Amino acid sequence: MIRLLLVDDHPLVRDGLKARLAGEADIQIVGEADDAAQALASLASQAPSLVLMDIGMKDVNGIELTAMMLQRAPALAVLMLSMYDSVEYAQRALQAGARGYVLKDSPSAEILSALRSVAAGGTYLSPSIAQRLFRTPVPRNLLSAREQDILACLAQGLASKQIARTLDLSVRTVEAHRQSIRRKLDLETQADLIRYAVEHGRRHGGPQTP
Repeated sequence: MIRLLLVDDHPLVRDGLKARLAGEADIQIVGEADDAAQALASLASQAPSLVLMDIGMKDVNGIELTAMMLQRAPALAVLMLSMYDSVEYAQRALQAGARGYVLKDSPSAEILSALRSVAAGGTYLSPSIAQRLFRTPVPRNLLSAREQDILACLAQGLASKQIARTLDLSVRTVEAHRQSIRRKLDLETQADLIRYAVEHGRRHGGPQTP
């Protein structure tokens, strides 16, 4: 069950989201907030597993609030919901720790897919943002073919268990490859790896055959 906290300073937006998500059996809305104070209070009292975060709010913007919430709950997943089709905003959101960035005018099916992908440990970017982010090539000479497969899967928002099933590997092997990629690319944390994969990994397409 996804324990979802809605953070948006527009009541009509929250009402629309609640109406759309009400019939989803795997999503439980445990709280809503229209500013940073309410969001932090709900984080403490309701223990959400996922936050759907508006980027543009009046007191503290969603990017700053994401960083604040993750300081208090590092395992929390945050999906940014934005009206801004901006690569800069998307990059700043990822740097703050968000696992995804989806546009408010996206179809409801896409927002649901983004929620479930992020809740499962993956990542998600709206296609228009992704197309402009994935321009810098991965240094292919540094990574083995299998490591490139793993990076492509990470860019698609897959968690380690999903990658293991996709590539017919053990989860332990996938984790070992992830550590190797981090070492070769000089990435300090798993969050750095995810951000790198989102920014670069999809350029080379899906997994190759063994």
